[in-house]
Amino acid sequence: MAVSMIMSVQSSLSFYLLCFALMIVGKSSSGAIATVVPAVYIFGDSLLDSGNNNFLENQAKSNFAPYGIDFPNGQPTGRATNGATAGDFIAQFLGLPYPPAYLSLSEATKRITTTGINYASGASGILPQTGTIRGDILTLDEQINYFKSTVTNDLPRSYSTPKILSDTLARSIFVISTGGNDYLNNYLQPHQFSNSSQTHTPRKFANLLLDTFEQQVTTIYKLGGRKFVVFGIGPMGCLPIVISRADPKPKTLCIEGVNNTVNIYNNGLLAILERLASRLQGFTFVQADLFTQIYAQFQDPVKFGYADGRTPCCKFGASGMCIPGQKPCSDRYNRLFYDAIHPVQLVNYRFARDCFFRNSTLCTPINIQQLAL
Repeated sequence: MAVSMIMSVQSSLSFYLLCFALMIVGKSSSGAIATVVPAVYIFGDSLLDSGNNNFLENQAKSNFAPYGIDFPNGQPTGRATNGATAGDFIAQFLGLPYPPAYLSLSEATKRITTTGINYASGASGILPQTGTIRGDILTLDEQINYFKSTVTNDLPRSYSTPKILSDTLARSIFVISTGGNDYLNNYLQPHQFSNSSQTHTPRKFANLLLDTFEQQVTTIYKLGGRKFVVFGIGPMGCLPIVISRADPKPKTLCIEGVNNTVNIYNNGLLAILERLASRLQGFTFVQADLFTQIYAQFQDPVKFGYADGRTPCCKFGASGMCIPGQKPCSDRYNRLFYDAIHPVQLVNYRFARDCFFRNSTLCTPINIQQLAL
């Protein structure tokens, strides 16, 4: 029991030290930015969902223990990790509060919320059919429609003229993580759940995603968005859930055929963003390369400071999510994965930090701090 208490204290201490470090980072580096960036709007999937799925009938929820164990008060929020998401940390680095889940807001609160909103929904993807096998989720199109309601019905109550609102949106940051579920919950599913792999070659499917995504980002632009942070797809072939389902088991650490398939999309994403920047006045972007960093971490976790990069922190079920009510691992700051799909909070923090402050191949052609200026 004494050992258990020590571990608990160490875990809590680690979390609060992390929060203290973030407060210092935010105060020292985001004060000027906070006056420039009025809001952060978040779209996408479970990597960024802060609780929208709590209000939907689906099997893609994470509003139960052991999720949220390292979040303030140690309570689950609907975030698919032990603490905060990369989107939360990006907002914090900008000097802004965590954007609240859209479906958690009352009509009155929506009218006065001006620092950003999170529309992301776990299991969702670019295509409307993606994720429907998990139940009722917010497709990316539906998320954008909710943002349209925010722009047309709610935000005008807080700004005296359309121009002031337009200028405010143009200075805001739009964070999008999507595409992964179009493979995990669509293209890679057995034929009885999805026939996408039968009707589309990998390249044809990637092109369908890219063409659709370009239209969706264009819609956000027309609603006022100008500054975008767009996540690529991570190495799906390295996810513990994908490896656990493989039959036969791979002879390599990851299922490279799956990685090669999703990289067709990743390789085309930059061209889409550059095309948008060339034809849409004022459009600027940061492309976040999830694949390269996570793949390298999975291959050699110790090199990146993780003792165990391949074993999820919690026992997971067939969906890849944590089994409810169990006690997670005590060394959450030495793992890459919290469940069989999602990273631990520390991975989210380091990714957001590096993408925000550093000049590297992780986020190009500029970092988020430069995008915000």
